[in-house]
Amino acid sequence: MHVVIKCTLSAWSNLPVDAINILMTFLRNLRVHRKPGHATRGLICAGTRTIPCALGRSGTGVLKREGDGETPARRILRPVWGFFRADRTAPPKSVIEFEPIAAQDGWCDAAHHACYNLPVKLPFNASHEVMMRDDHLYDLGLVLDWNLPPAGRQRHRGSAIFLHLSKGDYQPTEGCIAVREPAMRWLLSQIDTKTKIMVL
Repeated sequence: MHVVIKCTLSAWSNLPVDAINILMTFLRNLRVHRKPGHATRGLICAGTRTIPCALGRSGTGVLKREGDGETPARRILRPVWGFFRADRTAPPKSVIEFEPIAAQDGWCDAAHHACYNLPVKLPFNASHEVMMRDDHLYDLGLVLDWNLPPAGRQRHRGSAIFLHLSKGDYQPTEGCIAVREPAMRWLLSQIDTKTKIMVL
């Protein structure tokens, strides 16, 4: 017997957390809970393991907007592809495709630009992130499918939602989910592009 689960964004947002936990357990995927008393920190439930993580500087939210600092919640996110700094670290063991990033790699966050929420080559004449950062946050990362094709991109709905490396004390992100490198490498060895991630 096959069970088909269909939920719209509004349906997910109206479900109680306990019901979402049951659904996500059934789907055998990752659930990200806010850590009690810490709006910007979370716990990733991955099978029998619980992994600390950092969340957005504004916590989590259902109505994600560009620049609001929220991690998108109550929506299924999936891995798309990964990136790593070849001059700093080795590629992970993963069935997901990983590519090295270079000095000319950027990510457009200009909501009115045709390249909004897409990788771009630098120099680039609109607002963007530089992927080769001075810190270590993007030494190893995973692009999640927030506001990306094939579902289509919507202006101002938020860009560059990644699973990336955290600072040692789990400082808040700009909306991404961040973990320490050992946890990241373990997660990447366990998941694939069909994995579903839900932030509660």
